Amino acid sequence: QVQLVESGGGLVQAGGSLRLSCAASGRTFSSLGMAWFRQAPGKEREFVAATSWGGARTYYGDSVKGRYTISRDNVKKTMYLQMNSLKPENTAVYYCAASRDFRSERDIREYDYWGQGTQVTVSS
Repeated sequence: QVQLVESGGGLVQAGGSLRLSCAASGRTFSSLGMAWFRQAPGKEREFVAATSWGGARTYYGDSVKGRYTISRDNVKKTMYLQMNSLKPENTAVYYCAASRDFRSERDIREYDYWGQGTQVTVSS
């Protein structure tokens, strides 16, 4: 089993930055593909970014490319999402997810474990 706990969300003005963290416990963190998804009110959960086991490969949703950066520290068992140039439409609950197989990193069905989410609110 893997437990995931997100932190770092909050209220920020448009143009500002936030850094989310996802702390993992349980199964060997370095063997898991990891990702961030987000869900805005009334919308489906969508892919934001993902990183491979060692962090060498990263993937981003089109709407966040160039503004968000995903990273991980396998010693600390923690994944991060640095979010810059935030926009009001980025307001959502952000979820951390982990995958044992990591074959289709953008597919929500790929992920076996989920955190509870952290709220990010961007004011205009």
